[in-house]
Amino acid sequence: MKKDKVKDAFLEQLKKVPIIQVACEKVGISRNSVYRWKNEDPEFEKELGTALNEGEALVNDMTENQLMVLIREKNWHAISFWLRKRNPKFKDKIEVEMKPKQEELTPEQEATVREALRLAGTIPNETNHEPTRPESGGDDVKGPEDTNGNH
Repeated sequence: MKKDKVKDAFLEQLKKVPIIQVACEKVGISRNSVYRWKNEDPEFEKELGTALNEGEALVNDMTENQLMVLIREKNWHAISFWLRKRNPKFKDKIEVEMKPKQEELTPEQEATVREALRLAGTIPNETNHEPTRPESGGDDVKGPEDTNGNH
């Protein structure tokens, strides 16, 4: 059938250049025909995917070959591209900085924090406004001054 020959010719073109529009122009068919065949024929849909993959592999091989030629010619852009894409030391890095969202404490949470700080001796005792001090039996810890400035 002529239709099968056209399909085969289209798939061969697609293997050379994996762009549906270009392959259609080379064979002389419309893109609508290709998409209709794809929707109506599961086998053609599978062959279409295979042809696209083969074409992309061919273009990738040609591109890598051209890149190697440019690297051998000491083209800085080609060298830089190769290193950034293939060598972990030169990969583009993305730095992410997050600022934590500061939430207001509930009154209960605030009371818990205040009590913890009071017990740790880092905030004044609410009754005499003096920092609380841990009890110790040693003479090296001075107590609060009396009204005359004596210990």
